[in-house]
Amino acid sequence: MAMSVLVAGNVVAGAVGTATRRIGVLKAIGCTPAQVVRAYVAQAVVPATIGTLLGVVLGNVLTVPVLATAGSLYGTNASGIAPRVDAAVVGGTLAAVALVAWAAAARAGRLCTVDVLAVGRTASGTRRDAVARRVAAQAARLPLPRPLSLGLAQPFVRPARAAGMLAAVLFGTTAAVFAVGMGGTMSWVQEAKNHDDSDVLVHPQRVPGPLARALPTAGPVEADPAAVTAALAAQPGTAASYGVGVADVTVPGVAGDTRVTAFDGDSSWAGYRMVSGRWYRGPGEAVAPVTFLTEASVGLGDQVTFTTHGRPVTVRIVGEVFDPHVQTNELLTDAATFPADTAPKPDTWFVKLKPGTDHAAYATALRGAIASLHLAAEADPGHSSSDSIAALNSLTATLTVLLIVVAGLGVFNTVVLEIRERTRDMGVTKALGMTPAQTVGVVLASVLLVGAVGGAIGLPAGLLLHGLTVPAMAHSAGLDFPPSALDVFGTPTLVLLGLGGVLIALLGALLPAVRAARARTVDALRAE
Repeated sequence: MAMSVLVAGNVVAGAVGTATRRIGVLKAIGCTPAQVVRAYVAQAVVPATIGTLLGVVLGNVLTVPVLATAGSLYGTNASGIAPRVDAAVVGGTLAAVALVAWAAAARAGRLCTVDVLAVGRTASGTRRDAVARRVAAQAARLPLPRPLSLGLAQPFVRPARAAGMLAAVLFGTTAAVFAVGMGGTMSWVQEAKNHDDSDVLVHPQRVPGPLARALPTAGPVEADPAAVTAALAAQPGTAASYGVGVADVTVPGVAGDTRVTAFDGDSSWAGYRMVSGRWYRGPGEAVAPVTFLTEASVGLGDQVTFTTHGRPVTVRIVGEVFDPHVQTNELLTDAATFPADTAPKPDTWFVKLKPGTDHAAYATALRGAIASLHLAAEADPGHSSSDSIAALNSLTATLTVLLIVVAGLGVFNTVVLEIRERTRDMGVTKALGMTPAQTVGVVLASVLLVGAVGGAIGLPAGLLLHGLTVPAMAHSAGLDFPPSALDVFGTPTLVLLGLGGVLIALLGALLPAVRAARARTVDALRAE
């Protein structure tokens, strides 16, 4: 909304600035200041109405897949946007456009008729013009091609218009940085949810469909952990492995059951992301997500006692693990923490292979070795992808593309107004020998400085927005993000994002620049 209002105000202000003499004529033939203002407001409201109505239709169409994804995730059946929302969007947008257009057009009503009718092509003596001339003189002394130095001085001729263009570029750059950061954090979250750095997964054999339905009560056959460990150790190419078993226990002060994940073997490479503290190093230590720590009112270094098979087991919390699953009450510890013969038997094993080992060949050979144990081996197990994260990334990307497009349109509109205002000047430069390529260079150079400044400001603004918004989203879900979840920008990415403002400005100015280069010199010299 801010971007759209900014563009509307920029266009109206530019229209007033390029038509001062016309405004004087309108006043001279009897138009009152209020009528002049209403005329320019209407020029903004009419296209805004068409754009708003088309935008409402397009927005409803784009909402359908988003609502469908949300419905499948949360069990809702929303089929579209309520009519009152559409009405509020139409009314609010038009009111905002009319307000900003009125503010920009108010200058037209205040212009003195005699002054605007006396406007000529001679240089004026305002302070702004004096500054513009000094900047142009300084730019001419730079060791740059003349078209580039001419363009770099243009923003100082109309500083208010350049400020509007700067705001558009700044918004676009900030949106791009925020979207990249959001996508990087969501990818981090997805990897943290998978927490699997294994090359081969060993799991119970799955009975085919019809037989599985015929035997609904049959569970997987429990394999002998010692036999599985021996088979894995005997298999050439095995670098490390561990088994995982789960058990539901009770913890005093925690409602419901708490699920304990017991690791049989060295699990230090398991891939769990730590928020604070460290991964457990042996029996008697455990890690837990923030949801359990909050529910049990414990912190790092505190002891927790749970009961399994009627026997109490005490562990010390040594780390907070990031594990955003449905089961919020979790403890993760070594299987040796449990009393003898009470630890849950592992039913899944994760295997890391030595460098250079063929994963598929290893899995095939392992299947033959563990077939009698009713286990299967799967090479490079696919990691699940969260539909909610995918939907959030899609929505963020869509909104970001829209913001960048609007930012480019803001630059486009400003450059069009600049070219229209300087049509005769460009005709003169062409008559003096400026080539079409040099004309394009002048126009593009006129937005280069604005794009660079907008990118330089938009980059830290986007980083700040990402650093404030993402942790707030995590806290609303009862999670804590470690610094690594926010530190998702590499140096090359930051450099490219910093240049994003320049790219937005150049792309927005490219089409007007080409049109200006193609304009006939004779027509430009005849322009008023």
